[in-house]
Amino acid sequence: MSSRPWARRLPAGDAPLFVYGTLRFPEILHELIGGTTHLLPAELPRRRVAVLPGKVYPGLVYADSGAAQGFLLTGLTRTQWCVLDEFEDDEYDLAPVLVHAGERAIYAWTYAWTADVDAADWSAADFAATHLTNYVEQCRRLTPGIAPGTVRIP
Repeated sequence: MSSRPWARRLPAGDAPLFVYGTLRFPEILHELIGGTTHLLPAELPRRRVAVLPGKVYPGLVYADSGAAQGFLLTGLTRTQWCVLDEFEDDEYDLAPVLVHAGERAIYAWTYAWTADVDAADWSAADFAATHLTNYVEQCRRLTPGIAPGTVRIP
């Protein structure tokens, strides 16, 4: 259950979400929100996807150069936004960003990490090879009849 005594203000309308970590995997999105809606390859300049101490999932932080690779998740319903927000750790801040999808610049939201990170970058390929199957199973166990406060993966 979430320990936050407040609720984040979620985007209105059909605002896209930039996903860069575990939510970039259709298998995980299927377990959490019943599908992937639409995923469009995108990158976020001057950010990196960092390893978090003791976690298998990453955090998005500022970087001097480069760009975080990920996807724009579009077509989310209000209910899906609520589920994804409940899923995210309390150390994430929902922030507006300007991402690049091909030649287009698109305003979106993303979950940026606010606590300590490792110097190493997180690898989606390494996560897929070593943790994805177990993570999907954890999501499957947590989401039958999704209730507020139950979509947390330790």
